[in-house]
Amino acid sequence: MRFALATLGCKVNHYDSAIIESRLAARGLERRDFGEAVDVYVINTCTVTDRADSECLKLARRARRRNPNAKIVMTGCFAQANPHALAGRREVDAVVGLGRLDDLERAVVAETGARVMVTNLRKTRAPIEVGAVALSGQTRAFLKLQEGCDQFCSFCIVPISRGTSRSVEPRRVVTAIDELAARGFKEVTLSGVHLGGYGRDLVPQVSLAELLEMVAERSPIGRLRISSLDPEELSDEIIELVARNRKFCPHLHLPLQSGADAILASMRRRYDRNYYRERVERVLAALPDAAIGTDLIAGFPGETARHFDACCEFIESLPLAYLHVFPYSVRANTSAAKLAGQVPPAEIKRRAEVLRRLGEAKRARFAARFCGTRLNVLLEERTGRGMLSGYSRNYVRVLTAGPDDLTNHEVEVHASLVQGAQLVGQIVRAERRANPGADAQGPA
Repeated sequence: MRFALATLGCKVNHYDSAIIESRLAARGLERRDFGEAVDVYVINTCTVTDRADSECLKLARRARRRNPNAKIVMTGCFAQANPHALAGRREVDAVVGLGRLDDLERAVVAETGARVMVTNLRKTRAPIEVGAVALSGQTRAFLKLQEGCDQFCSFCIVPISRGTSRSVEPRRVVTAIDELAARGFKEVTLSGVHLGGYGRDLVPQVSLAELLEMVAERSPIGRLRISSLDPEELSDEIIELVARNRKFCPHLHLPLQSGADAILASMRRRYDRNYYRERVERVLAALPDAAIGTDLIAGFPGETARHFDACCEFIESLPLAYLHVFPYSVRANTSAAKLAGQVPPAEIKRRAEVLRRLGEAKRARFAARFCGTRLNVLLEERTGRGMLSGYSRNYVRVLTAGPDDLTNHEVEVHASLVQGAQLVGQIVRAERRANPGADAQGPA
């Protein structure tokens, strides 16, 4: 039996798809490209915006046209949050919620079965399967340590679609990193849906800082990144750990969402502008060359022109490396959907574009800071123009000339040219070490 798998949305969804693919392959199914006619199409959905919902349905219709006799199985966040909206469509054969991998396998291989298989993840603690997603070939991997969220920010569907916060036990995390090292990965991003909530559900409880200390001590992989952390959950202890241990890359992602205090309060965020600025300054005091990125929502209900201008001014004043911008989209069953002052779609689009342009300028300025310096770069692939490409420890994309056997090795590059938001340079040191940067001190 042949299957195709399409994934929409965040890296967590791609992580889940890697688990799905491995389980179906273990049953003897053959994966083919989604553009081919196959027996079963599995669509791992996203529901963060209306546009994401539309893309999921578009894929299902496309699959049905490609093979009218194929089975189409929907899973992921859209399937979890609104299963009956999908089950009522002609192009969908089965809807399987999150945390039900056994049911997903059965839905794929069985000729008949239940049309909707969804569990309330606010009431049932679905287990987390430990695996990894390759972010770039066999060079960088993404490891999920935590699932779900208990925060209930007013705009967010994630606590409904992903359920309560659940954590992977520390020993399983360490084992998973050992396995990734054995497979040849040289960098791992430690991530979760709400990573700052790590360990609160474990018995005994384990803090994220305690886990990171353990990972740093035992990891054979010399480049570790910490994914998104809410500002109030980035403790001084974590900052100091990243600063003193070379295995951690000087790169943090701190979602802001809005630069106006009134909007932050309406979003039910747990900080204000002053606290956010203090965290950014604290990071840069310990790690002067660190890349700090953020998330922003454009056009949240009640966001006036004055609020938006204040947001832009605040962002401009912060030494951020990049922005991820999301146009606000009404999500059913969130409290923000009921708020007054909904911003017109055209204005949301305009504000998002303003923020994106600001983000592009931030990214370019951050890269330009390091022109003329030496950077430790993990080379990943050869580009269409023949250059080797990779990322520095502080998340600047760097291009350089070199032989193919330097791929998946960390090299030292002297950056001599700025091209937009990336740097071009020459290799000045190339040691084919098994674990780049595990002990060495040096450039970002």
